[in-house]
Parts: sequence; structure tokens; C-alpha cells
Amino acid sequence: MEDRRLSNDIDNLDRKIRRLREKESGNSDKVSTSYIGAAHIGIRIAADLLSGIAVGAGMGYVLDKVFDTRPYLFAVFLLFGGAAGFLNVYRMAKDEENKKG
Repeated sequence: MEDRRLSNDIDNLDRKIRRLREKESGNSDKVSTSYIGAAHIGIRIAADLLSGIAVGAGMGYVLDKVFDTRPYLFAVFLLFGGAAGFLNVYRMAKDEENKKG
């Protein structure tokens, strides 16, 4: 009798372990997908900000060289580039919000 009860306990434990493993494997796919999506958005935000600032700074530097107005055009275009970068991030965030909701 004791042997049968032990066998039933082992079978029950085995079923519980299988259910938990199945449940865990289903959740891990969802978690990794959400991390990949968040990483993609983060990299895109960083690229939008940095590219706007870099292009603005580059244009300002070149125009300062051409017109010999150092550092005024550099500062102005650096600010414009930063504003353009933030505008791109804002537009991207609005697009992501529209996709989700």
C-alpha cells in the first residue's frame, strides 16, 4: 500500500513539473520578444537624437568655416539639430502609440 501511494505521489509531482515547464517555456518567448522590441525602440531613439545633433553640428561647423563666423552658426545649427532629433523621437513615439492603441 505504501509503495502504491509513493508511486502516485511521484506521478503527481511529475505532472506538476511538466505543467510548470510548459508554462515557463510559453512565458519565456513572450518576455524575450518584449525585450527585443524595447531594445529596438531604444536604439532607434538614440540614433534619431544623435543623428540630428551630428548633422546640425556638422552643418554649423562647415558654415562657420565658409563664412568665418565661428562659433555662432555652429551653436545655432547644433540647437536646430537637437530640436530635429527630439521632433523625430516625438513622431516615432506617436507612431508606436498609434500601433498599440
